[in-house]
Amino acid sequence: MKIYIIGSVGSGKTTLARQLSCQLNIPHFETDNFVWQRQEGGDIRNSESVRDLEFIFAVEQADWIIEGVHIGWTERALQEADAVVFLDIPYHTRTFRFISRYLKQKAGKEQSNYRPSLAMLRKMYGWNRYFEKVMKPEFMQQLKFFPEKTAVLTNQQEIVEFKEKFGRN
Repeated sequence: MKIYIIGSVGSGKTTLARQLSCQLNIPHFETDNFVWQRQEGGDIRNSESVRDLEFIFAVEQADWIIEGVHIGWTERALQEADAVVFLDIPYHTRTFRFISRYLKQKAGKEQSNYRPSLAMLRKMYGWNRYFEKVMKPEFMQQLKFFPEKTAVLTNQQEIVEFKEKFGRN
């Protein structure tokens, strides 16, 4: 099974990917981790060649869940996925989620791949707006080519139903 999950910051991509990974017992990859070399002192951007090699390694696995928001170098995942999930969660819900996540991280109640800071929180606001105005229309245009395998989920109930569908397989 190959599942590609797309969505903005705060849409629930990582949560859904982790849940499906456990449920289906298949590996989960975050496109952010192809882009960034995670280091304690701060992340370092990988070269495009390293990023692309790591992405190709993931896509060539027999089964995978890949989640992310990147466009322009991830189209192969769209093509090879058995299912594509677009998490089209409302803007205000996503905003609430990443603010809540930031507060939990600052309180030490939640881990993150990055150092939670006000600068990072401001970036998340910007990414969320950019996704809504630029990336969402681009993804929706690409997804028109894969209607038979694309699910656009807009709320928690639809996400639960999607997970239940895969639990029966």
